[in-house]
Amino acid sequence: MKLSLSLQQNFQAPELVVKRAYIKKVVETALRHIGTQSDCEVGIACVDHDESHKLNLEYRGKDKPTNVLSFPSELPDEMAKFLDAFPIGDLVICIPVVLREAEEQAKLPLTHFTHMLVHGTLHLMGYDHETSDEDAEEMEALEIEILAKLGFENPYLEQN
Repeated sequence: MKLSLSLQQNFQAPELVVKRAYIKKVVETALRHIGTQSDCEVGIACVDHDESHKLNLEYRGKDKPTNVLSFPSELPDEMAKFLDAFPIGDLVICIPVVLREAEEQAKLPLTHFTHMLVHGTLHLMGYDHETSDEDAEEMEALEIEILAKLGFENPYLEQN
């Protein structure tokens, strides 16, 4: 499985410097963990409060910025066979929200950013924690396993 990554860093913060190779490694780890074998492409945009707020209101009806938005590809499977890599979709990560949440949760910014990247990737692949308790538990378990592979602790443990 090869991953093609399109990255837009419209918003950057000195306390969270993320490199393309790192993002690619995290997304690839998540995709491999859930058994993805075909070549994929994903788009990731790092944005500010305003852009996240606008998109969250337009697509989810929520009048506030959010940490990560996932836009899965709507390409029919019949069309995918004609492409070199399947476009799984796009992630929009609001860096200021990620930084605020990291501080509130007493986590390093990169730790929380990595969690949001894994979380969003799973959403792109059809996982959804909002459909049922069982789906939420499955998605959380996958996140914990993937983050452990990347050297991170369980993000759902309470911080002291």
